[in-house]
Amino acid sequence: MRSSARHKRLKLKSEINVVPYIDVMLVLLIIFMVTAPMINKNVDVNLPQANAKSLQDKKDPVIVVVDQDGKLYLTLGTDKRQPVDVATMQTKVGAFVKANPEVSVLVAGDRDGKYEGVYQVLAQLQQAGVAKVGLMSAPESGTKK
Repeated sequence: MRSSARHKRLKLKSEINVVPYIDVMLVLLIIFMVTAPMINKNVDVNLPQANAKSLQDKKDPVIVVVDQDGKLYLTLGTDKRQPVDVATMQTKVGAFVKANPEVSVLVAGDRDGKYEGVYQVLAQLQQAGVAKVGLMSAPESGTKK
């Protein structure tokens, strides 16, 4: 009788206590939910709508965005959009186009912004040595009559 009692005391548990892991997981979930909106720093631009065909390009284009306030943002190939000033935009786009002459350069101007900002960007791109520039627009959502 004593040996069976001693045998039960020495028996090891083969269970895993998962409660601490659940607590850590919930803390990480809260941290990611709070920090995720802070990481995404996109600029909303209301593009004008047009009935134009979309371009089929093999390479990622260079995109210069002019927002409603006239601030410039640059996307080179697969890089993320970053704010730039006029001189930086000129040098970066000029160097990128010289390295890749077949790459498309597109300008996206906000629908509610001033045309002067887009015009200035077009002039600066011409001075940087860009021969062809396209203007971006959003596809029309419906027909207006």
